[in-house]
Amino acid sequence: MSLEYTALEQLCNTAKQAAIAAGNHIAGVDRSTLLVEHKASGSSLASQVVTEVDRHCDQLINSFLLERGNHANLALLSEESAEHHNQQTKNRFNQPYYWCIDPLDGTLPFTQGKAGYAVSIALVSQTGTPVIGVVYDPVNNTLYSAIKNGGAFKNGKPIQVAKPGTDSDDTLTVYADNSFKTAAHYSATQNSLTKIAAELGTNGYTEIYGNGAVKNACAVLSNPLACYFKFPKATTGGGSVWDFSATACIIQEAGGWVSGFYGEPLNLNPKGSTFMNQQGVIFTSGKGIAEAIMSLRENNFWV
Repeated sequence: MSLEYTALEQLCNTAKQAAIAAGNHIAGVDRSTLLVEHKASGSSLASQVVTEVDRHCDQLINSFLLERGNHANLALLSEESAEHHNQQTKNRFNQPYYWCIDPLDGTLPFTQGKAGYAVSIALVSQTGTPVIGVVYDPVNNTLYSAIKNGGAFKNGKPIQVAKPGTDSDDTLTVYADNSFKTAAHYSATQNSLTKIAAELGTNGYTEIYGNGAVKNACAVLSNPLACYFKFPKATTGGGSVWDFSATACIIQEAGGWVSGFYGEPLNLNPKGSTFMNQQGVIFTSGKGIAEAIMSLRENNFWV
């Protein structure tokens, strides 16, 4: 069963309302009083940190989606509540679509007083393709949204990824998680990225840290020489489906590049695990940068 575009529009509007409601709650929190907890999830600190804000926003978003979108008989997967198996929601492998939610992506920078967090909601097909993507950045009061084959929007206005200019001072910008610079292959990756930057005709490359996965991906939209990628690896981690589903839809609809590390479409409904370490991910502002990043696989960094 495929949803009609008008039905997707209605669901997207519900997701936007839910994201804004969660973002407004986040914006009103006194972060100096937060109790930071840890959960068993992934190998990085960023994946393990959780607060009561995450859980409250999870409940808030779920109530919007289940109460106002339940007519579509959708499954639901959220970072904080995992799979729901009750009368209201279905198993995501048995339904045509499922909601994929990160109620507070970037919890670590949120607890550190930084601005690298956002609310992320996607609707993903059973085959793993995102058909709705909604991201709300409460720091900048920015709402991104997209529907498959319907374009991407920023605060209601159509957007496209930025195009390269003629400025010789432009640099290749790599948006990265903290795990990137602590990896054993970091130095080799730096050397390769320096070569890639030269081949692309840019004035070197720079790394930017401090954001969660969602805002890292969104940053690609406004930078014509940008990328955010995660190497495939044998161990679990590499982010989960809720870290990438909404932004995958938004960036693709804005004309950017989204794929696994081998160039294949992301499977955002994998069986066995919600982690993306087997595929890896690439988000870039253009095909040329993506192909250059994919060339890093020749170094077998992830083995």
